[in-house]
Amino acid sequence: MLKKDIQEDLNKAVKENNENTRSVLRMLLAAVINKEKELGKELEDLTAIVSSEAKKRKEAIKEYEKGGRIDLVDKEKAELEVLSKYLPEQLSEEEIKSLAEKAIKESDTKEIGKIMSVLMPEVKNKADGSEVNRIVKELLNDRDQ
Repeated sequence: MLKKDIQEDLNKAVKENNENTRSVLRMLLAAVINKEKELGKELEDLTAIVSSEAKKRKEAIKEYEKGGRIDLVDKEKAELEVLSKYLPEQLSEEEIKSLAEKAIKESDTKEIGKIMSVLMPEVKNKADGSEVNRIVKELLNDRDQ
């Protein structure tokens, strides 16, 4: 389903001569095809691939900002905007905090690895892992004080 939507949007971008959307969707479809070849089967859920590509853009944005390359930051942000259309709605910080508090109570430990192993399946593809990790650390630090 999602693959069909991406293909249709790619065709539309080609007709409209939208270079940014066209290149991002071609790259995304190439990533999907590569993953399908690697696994030897057609994928039903493409969310993990789209999330991976979006994460690459977020990391690139941070690096380009450090390097003062505003032109590349803008390019990566535009690409991330195209990709975000194919991602599930992301959880807010408050929602992540709520889930993290629940995971801390469930795991009954202060070990971040165990807490993350309980929490990550719930937030998979709905939140950035580094953001979740940061929030869990903050909550644990608040409990220690």
